[in-house]
Amino acid sequence: MSENPVKAKDRETLELALGEQIHALISASHALNVRSAERFDATLQPAAFHLVRWLYSYGPTSAAALAEATAMDRSSVSRLIKQLEKAGYVSKEPDPEDRRGVLLSLTELGQQSTVSALKEKESTFYERISRWNEEELERFTTMLRQFNGFNV
Repeated sequence: MSENPVKAKDRETLELALGEQIHALISASHALNVRSAERFDATLQPAAFHLVRWLYSYGPTSAAALAEATAMDRSSVSRLIKQLEKAGYVSKEPDPEDRRGVLLSLTELGQQSTVSALKEKESTFYERISRWNEEELERFTTMLRQFNGFNV
């Protein structure tokens, strides 16, 4: 049984429209990330804030794991961590499970500066959903979790 060509066209149009909206979301998010990075510390590259944001969300980790998780090369992560450490945002501690290893974590200053920098981004997205009722918000969240490959 072959698919109706009209429905296939409609499906293709819908998928293209979805792609446009995903691109718009990614672009808006990237622009807000750059502004958040600037707000965090204008003297650092936005990539440094990407590392800080990861540490804020997921907690202490090794430089190797951070590089893998953020899809950055180890030398870049190492260079950026040195800058973040020098600025007082990141600290290094011995790994309790592997005394030869080092865990990176945010300092109190790093935590506070991250929260401050994220407020603008959050307020922008929260403003967009402020008129949604709980059912709309729940439906959107559920669908986005499914799209992102998370179990619902």
